Amino acid sequence: MIHLTKIVAAILVLLAIALGGYAWMLSRQAPPPTKTVAAPTAAPTKARETTTYPVVVASKPLLAGQVIAAEALRIERLPINPAGAFQTTADAVGRVPVLNLGEGTPLQEGQLVSGLALRVAEGERAVAVKADEVMGVGNKVQPGDFVDVFVMFKSDGKDIDRSQARLLLARKRVLAFGSASVDGMQPKGADGKAGTAQPPTQRSEAARTAVLAVAVDEINRLTLGESSGRLLLALRNPTDTAEPDPKLFAELPTALTIAPAKPGEPRRAPLGGLDKAQAGLTAMDFVSGNVAEGSRRPHAAARSPSPGNSGLPARGGTEVEVIRGERSETVRY
Repeated sequence: MIHLTKIVAAILVLLAIALGGYAWMLSRQAPPPTKTVAAPTAAPTKARETTTYPVVVASKPLLAGQVIAAEALRIERLPINPAGAFQTTADAVGRVPVLNLGEGTPLQEGQLVSGLALRVAEGERAVAVKADEVMGVGNKVQPGDFVDVFVMFKSDGKDIDRSQARLLLARKRVLAFGSASVDGMQPKGADGKAGTAQPPTQRSEAARTAVLAVAVDEINRLTLGESSGRLLLALRNPTDTAEPDPKLFAELPTALTIAPAKPGEPRRAPLGGLDKAQAGLTAMDFVSGNVAEGSRRPHAAARSPSPGNSGLPARGGTEVEVIRGERSETVRY
């Protein structure tokens, strides 16, 4: 029994030694590598900045045909820069929109009036008259030039002595001649598309019209002159500012009767501008100068002849027969 106990004890001792040696061997080996998980990249503290552009927008509704005031515009920074947009309000103040624009709408060049209309001064109108090589000074007239407009009336092919020529309008600015204009733009083609810009001196075709800047109360004279006679442009130096004195000639009567002043109403000023244009002229008075036979002005008929001039025909006493349909009338000028 004692012998068996010693054998078991010896076996346990050997087993303990073996386990201790195995443990020592394990401690000598390198630890297995540990897997590391990459931490997520931290989000940027600031978002990327968006590019913006200064753009002029309407600060209140803008009506078509009305001048844009400075207080009707403001500048906003937008993420887009529309084509033709304005960066400063000074570039858009005083312009006129061609359509109604709502508040906050970015202003663009295509939304505003442009072209030849901007070259017409206040109180003027752009008027086109027929032109040819002779009338246009051998096609040497250029946009921006100043011309005198003469008119010639010829009674018929034989009565040369009854013809007359006179200055019709003095120092009128040429806005366009043929296809060239002061704004450097070509007229629209047959397809309706606007032409490309080119120097005013370049012309693709012979001039057939001349566009003049004419005071609104002188358009009646120009219209009657073109329809009743032949116009001629006389080119003049732009530094020559001489013009005829209108006080030297009698005022032509109007086609419309002027309403008499009411009792107590102050004396009216002479007609001018749009009022004079609306009053109009008649062809007979325009050609004859209102000296038709038997229809002279009262103050002219009562004027006594000067000494030594009795019995002589009045100055400019040439007669012209005016035929209107079946009516025939003799006038003097």
